[in-house]
Amino acid sequence: MMTLSQEPRSDAPSSRPSPPTPPASPTGTVLGRGPWFWAGGFIAASCAIGGLALSSAIEGRGVILTLLVIPLVLLAALIRSAQKRIAAKQSQGGRQRLAQTRYIKRVAIFTSLYLATFAFLTFADQAFEVSTPARFVIAILPGLAVSGVFWAIARLIIEEEDEFVRMLSVRQTLIASGFALSAASIWGFLEAADLVVHLDAYWVAIAWFVGLIIGAGVNTLQHDIAGAV
Repeated sequence: MMTLSQEPRSDAPSSRPSPPTPPASPTGTVLGRGPWFWAGGFIAASCAIGGLALSSAIEGRGVILTLLVIPLVLLAALIRSAQKRIAAKQSQGGRQRLAQTRYIKRVAIFTSLYLATFAFLTFADQAFEVSTPARFVIAILPGLAVSGVFWAIARLIIEEEDEFVRMLSVRQTLIASGFALSAASIWGFLEAADLVVHLDAYWVAIAWFVGLIIGAGVNTLQHDIAGAV
């Protein structure tokens, strides 16, 4: 028998509002910016320096090589932000992709080597008397570092276990190759007709890296994922 002092139990949910969930902090950023921001900066800086060189607004190999450090720094920020984004996804319980982790580390190593050898190449000729054999060795070192990046991309495609991501990565490199080879072919014939100035061969590699970003954009538009490169 229930007495008057007893209060009926209420099963109704409490009407007190729950505290708002704080917004998630951005992940995979460098200086608060994600990979796409640094990719856009890399393309813009490369195109700007190329345009200035073609219009003779800047002259001298030393000046151009020095200015090319800017897109290289942006490329390093792009790699770092991509590395942080992968680490953030893995810490949130996402499936660990060892191939992607190894790829980012390899590219970071070869990019650092490229920056170091590129800076040494730029300033060694101006500060020291360098013999021809030594200049040959110094000049080939940045090219070997870039070749290391190509090797890292090839290893990524070989080691990637997800077949769909591997397909997107191959597609991305094919788009990059088509873009770079088409640009080199068109420019070569324009140069043969004395309509444009001569460009050094390393611009083909720069065009290829720009093509990788174009390929990532095409993959994202069609499959909602950029790929692994």
